[in-house]
Amino acid sequence: MRNTVIALGLATGLFIGGCTGSKPSASAPAPITYTPDWTSLAQYNEQPEWFKDAKFGVYFHWGILSVPAFANDWYPRNMHVVGSPEYQHHLETYGHPSKFGYHDFVPMFKAEKFDAEEWATLFKKAGAQFAGPMAEHHEGFSMWASKVTPWNVKDMGPKRDVMAELEKAIHGRGMKLMTTFHMARNLQLYADNPEAKTDKSYFPYEADMPTSSTDPQLRLLYGNIPAEEFYQNWKAKLVEVIDNYSPDIIYFDGMEGKIPEKYKQEFVAHYFNKANEQGKQVVITHKSDDFPDEVSIKDFEKGRMNEITPDTWLTDETISTGSWSYINDLQLKPTADIIHVLADIVSKNGVMVLNISPKADGEIPQDQQQALLQIGDWLNEHGEAIYATRPWIVYGEGPTKLEKAGHFLPVVKYTPQDVRYTMKGNTIYAIVLGWPGGNQQVLLESFAKDKLKGNLKIKRVSMLGSPDKIKHTWQDNGLTLTTPSEQVNDMAVVFKIETKGKAEL
Repeated sequence: MRNTVIALGLATGLFIGGCTGSKPSASAPAPITYTPDWTSLAQYNEQPEWFKDAKFGVYFHWGILSVPAFANDWYPRNMHVVGSPEYQHHLETYGHPSKFGYHDFVPMFKAEKFDAEEWATLFKKAGAQFAGPMAEHHEGFSMWASKVTPWNVKDMGPKRDVMAELEKAIHGRGMKLMTTFHMARNLQLYADNPEAKTDKSYFPYEADMPTSSTDPQLRLLYGNIPAEEFYQNWKAKLVEVIDNYSPDIIYFDGMEGKIPEKYKQEFVAHYFNKANEQGKQVVITHKSDDFPDEVSIKDFEKGRMNEITPDTWLTDETISTGSWSYINDLQLKPTADIIHVLADIVSKNGVMVLNISPKADGEIPQDQQQALLQIGDWLNEHGEAIYATRPWIVYGEGPTKLEKAGHFLPVVKYTPQDVRYTMKGNTIYAIVLGWPGGNQQVLLESFAKDKLKGNLKIKRVSMLGSPDKIKHTWQDNGLTLTTPSEQVNDMAVVFKIETKGKAEL
């Protein structure tokens, strides 16, 4: 076979030396009591080493919103929006929302096939280092045994403490527990507010629908309550989950500026102090400017950074091409695409949490299970290049780059000409995003001797998952590696480059 050279262009994202967080990590949380002000709370190490090392987790949108299984996870809102596909579907399937409201879906959520032990086993096999539930979505239903609201999974629907079952199963398998909170949008904005009809008010106030009900119990679900009462409930729900289930990560969806600083500060102080009592380090994530960077980790929804950053960050991605929650005919992304995005994220000092979409009855569809197991198989063989790594001096090279950082970025397709780098100690990993072919020469231009400074020396090169010796030549234009004759993996392969010394640019 003719040996063709695949040239991999140097990426623009440069970073000198290994990447570390903004604060030195400690072996244990500082033995201090935090007060509810940002100055005190900023003393906490918001980027613990265990989170930097984790790299990959799994969570899920599952609850009442899974019952209609139509359109997307915003069905609970859009069923009240006249003219929307969800409204029309609701009319045809259930009747007018005034006759069959969102609250009428609650008894239909039975979760009869839900098995926390089976779910946690699957997440572990997928390679997740942390996992957990959507604790409460925009629609105000709590997925734990709450005393703050009657709209909870213990008192209604399945009548089981789903959170307790998951906490036991996830922690019992050595994973960290993640809980996600999306409920800030649940606070209704009324007609005199110019944003009342926007998505900043999840349930629109409509005079002929249950969203405007004066029933005390229905008002709690639909967020049709005084703002001060809502703020107190928001904090009380978080305290319940912290005290009763010991989450290691609390993730927040965008708050749209709805929650006053006072309540956010009181929540953070309680969480950090509770963690200190338990002798562990915890993580808060935020979008936009909901929390200061000094106390929490930045999250990108379906997006990421386009270069290496000194601080660790999070991306939340979907296993599907569309809805976060289960819908009929849900389409999945190719597993290779998920692995490529994971490699891109990790190369830039990020962590990925992947959302899956169980059915209302508690079944994780077989295609989603298969995708998770494929990810796990890849990580089982190549996880050395992912877990507990840090960025190298460049994030990668090749033709495919992100034009900007942020949320909801356009989907990009990576190729075998794209490479992402990670490092661990004196080992550099070159993750090739596809199979270049057998006996092919791959040129890593980031190793060009005429561009690198420092005293880096290459001791040996191997490919993870292959017993073959990897031929390599290091010259002014880069490091040329020859792939094994037999395909190792069709999604992504990893060259392990063992070195001594240090590279600089």
